Order: sequence, then structure tokens, then C-alpha cells
Amino acid sequence: MVLSLTFLPALIMILPVRKPKLASEDGSAMASLAEFVIRRQNWLLGSLFGLCILLGGFIFKNNVNDEWIQYFGKNMEFRQATDFTTENLTGVYRIDYSLNSSGSDGISDPAFLRKAEQFSDWYKQQPEVVHVNSIIDIMKRLNKNMHNDDPALSKIPENRELAAQYLLLYEMSLPYGLDLNNQINMDKSATRMTVTTENLPVKETLALENRAQEWLAVNAPDLNAKGTGSTIMFAHIGVRNILGMIIGTVIGLICISAILLYAFKSIKMGIISLIPNLVPSLMGFGLWGVLVGEVGLGLATVAGVTMGIVVDDTIHFLTRYLRARREMQFGSEDSVRYAFTSVGTSLWFTTFILVAGFSVLAFSDFKLNSDMGILTAIILVFALIADFFMLPVLLMKLDKGALVEKTQQPANSSEYQVDSSIVEPANP
Repeated sequence: MVLSLTFLPALIMILPVRKPKLASEDGSAMASLAEFVIRRQNWLLGSLFGLCILLGGFIFKNNVNDEWIQYFGKNMEFRQATDFTTENLTGVYRIDYSLNSSGSDGISDPAFLRKAEQFSDWYKQQPEVVHVNSIIDIMKRLNKNMHNDDPALSKIPENRELAAQYLLLYEMSLPYGLDLNNQINMDKSATRMTVTTENLPVKETLALENRAQEWLAVNAPDLNAKGTGSTIMFAHIGVRNILGMIIGTVIGLICISAILLYAFKSIKMGIISLIPNLVPSLMGFGLWGVLVGEVGLGLATVAGVTMGIVVDDTIHFLTRYLRARREMQFGSEDSVRYAFTSVGTSLWFTTFILVAGFSVLAFSDFKLNSDMGILTAIILVFALIADFFMLPVLLMKLDKGALVEKTQQPANSSEYQVDSSIVEPANP
């Protein structure tokens, strides 16, 4: 904004600029488009609102879902390594739990160990789980080894002292420099349990964790365990970002509406401006629901990013329209013609450049970038359609007869000579 108000005007004054063309020479395409919109306004209004309702209905097909491994393209080394690990070993999606006992050295309590074993066994029965690692397996294995490898004694030790001795024996048998700090805390009041799952989307990961919390609440509330780790972290980040952006978008829309009401000095114009500002995102996310159906972390910012661009185009068109209505006393149809011929070409080129720029992101190997670029480009195309075909029709329908027209006969856009500051009827 600062450069546009300081550097650009100074540059224009210094550099040679050719004389502006007449509207009939430079705006013939926009003039023809304006005439098309005026002639077909009823058909355009019905068609666009029908399309908006149709695509808007598919917005609910979008699930808040994400799978952070798929952020990376298959030609990247990290993705290839993780795919190999998942297919041939275990996986990279893990949920960690800190199982808390009653106090110091509490992990040797057989009652605690049995509850932890039940929780581990429950997880092993879940179809999404690949492996569960905990100190319970070590205890059972040690008890079996100390009884001549009797398979029947692969179970939790019967008393606390025996379990504590097994744990001490295991710690002392570890190679030099190794300990159990990655599995138990310093005072041995809590132990770690790691659940390895398949590559799960955000929705399924959170659903699995919720089922685990329900099981703990009923069967072992004193364990006081919450799922943690990068997998849970990314799941909550995605959900919170999406919900936060929805709230932020609503707040931004309210602020923008208040500013437009003040700028246009008209409640009616402020309300009319909301429609082409909302419709592009509604149609864009609806189309995304048809084509993809998943909204992840990369799309959380799209509504906020596109809102500023969409509002900018709407303000340009409305400003020209209101200038023709208020300063030149044109009728609503002639004001639409003036808006098209004076700013329509600029809106077209601006949108084309932005769509081309964001479309480049579609070739990114990082999913967050590619999805954001594709959906942003889609919404910007819908925004141009709304500004060219929906906004003018709404203005002609809702702003009839508010001012006295300058001429009795509707004037074609070719009858106006566009100057840098005013539009006057051209000589016959």
C-alpha cells in the first residue's frame, strides 16, 4: 500500500506514459460483457445462485482429516524411507502414554502392572494397532526366564518385592551406558507405553485415542494417562488450526463488513458486498468436497488468504459503480457499464496473475503448499465470476430507482469516453 501511494505515482510522473485509449478502443470486450450481463441478468442470477446452492451443499462432504506422512511427495527420500518402514517393519505413527502408579517405586506393584497389562492388551486388540511396547512385556519375559522358560509363567510377578528384584536385575544386565530412563522415570512412579499404529488420518487417530480414554475412564482411571507424541500433536494442530481459521474468518468478515458499511455510507451496499465475498469460498470448498473431500492443515489458511483478495476486487467494482451513481447520477445499468469498462480489465488481469501464481504451487512436492495453491486458485476464479456476473446483477436488482438517471435512454458503454477522472457522453 505504501509503495502504491508513494513510489508508483512518482514513477508514473517521471516515466513517459502514452495517452489513454478511448473506452470504445480499450474496453470493447468489457463493454460487450457488460451488455451480456445486463441482457441476461435474470438468467445469470438464477444460474449462479443455483450453482452456489449446489456446490455449497457438498461443503459438508469435507472431513477434517490429515496424514502428515502424506505431506511429502513420493519422490522425496523421507517419504520413501517411511513407506518402507511401514510396509516392512512397524511404522512411524506412535502414541505414547505415561502410566502413573500410586507413588515412588509404584511400578513394581502387581496391581498397577495388571492394570497396565490390561490396557496394553486392549490396545493390541485394536485393528489399527501394529505393536505395543511397554515394561509389562519385560516383566513377563523375566518371570518366564527365571522359571526355566516355562510358558505358563509368562505373566506378571505375584508380589511387589519380586517385581522390584526383576527390574533391578534387568537394569544391571544392560550394556554399559544404557538405562531404562526412556521407559521409566527417576523415582519409578511411572512407566512409558508406546503404541505403534498404521498410517492413520487425523480423524481416525483422534478416534482411537478417544476410545482409549473411554476405556481408561471405566477400567483404570487411576493410571491418569493421556496420549502424547508427534502423531497426537499433529492431529490436534490440524483440528485447532482449522477451527481457529473458521473463527478468524468469521471475525474478519464482520470487521470487513463494518468497514465497508462505513466506507460506502450505505447499509444496503454493505450487505450486497457480503454476497460476492462469501460465495467464492462457499463454492470453492464445495467443489473441493466433490473432488477431494478432505480438509487438512494446508487448507486451514485458504479462507483467510483469499478473503482479502476477494474483498479487494469487490471494493474496486463497487467503488466505480457508486461513483457513477452518486457523482454522475447514472442509472443502475449505466453505472454497471461504467464499472465494467473502467475497472473490469484490471480485475481480469489481476485475477489471471494471481491464479497463475498460486497454480505454480500445485507442482510442489509438499502437500500443504500444493493443496493451498490449488484451492486458492479455484476460489479466485469463482471470485471473478461472482464479481462479473453476480455482483452487477444484484446491484441492478436491489439498487433500482434510488437516484435520478442522467439520461432517459440507456446509454451503451461505447457512448462514454473514459478519462482518468470522469466519464462524459461522447460526441454522437
